Amino acid sequence: MSTRILVVDNYDSFVWNLVQYLQQLDADCEVVRNDAVTVERVAEGGFAGVLLSPGPGTPEEAGVCVEMVRHCAGTGVPVFGVCLGVQAMAVAHGGVVDRAPELLHGKTSRIEHAGAGVFTGLPSPFTVTRYHSLAVVEGTLPDSLEVTARTAVTSRA
Repeated sequence: MSTRILVVDNYDSFVWNLVQYLQQLDADCEVVRNDAVTVERVAEGGFAGVLLSPGPGTPEEAGVCVEMVRHCAGTGVPVFGVCLGVQAMAVAHGGVVDRAPELLHGKTSRIEHAGAGVFTGLPSPFTVTRYHSLAVVEGTLPDSLEVTARTAVTSRA
């Protein structure tokens, strides 16, 4: 039986790349727009996890995303965020998102990680491509959230 994942689309075409990767891992994905879904859908659909996609704007403008993170935290459903999705996770837990010190649209950076979670089996450091104007302000995340990767020189997550 496939793992069911609720994918919240924040109006960004990259969501379909993420869905394709999940489907390659035999996940059954249901894609819904951030303004066309409620937190109750997680329980109704029997989802094993939620993916919050990238998108334009701020976490506060991302439809149900911040509320979805809080709901999932209360019910134990895992959430994976990409770009705006990570920012929504930070805001939901009291973090601050602000303009990044430098615009990074199509720029590469080396990241370092400890090999945990999604980074298991990947070399550290390795090069990633970044597309963002906003970032989580370092030091604003609660102890309940752990930063698992960062660029070599950064003051934002």
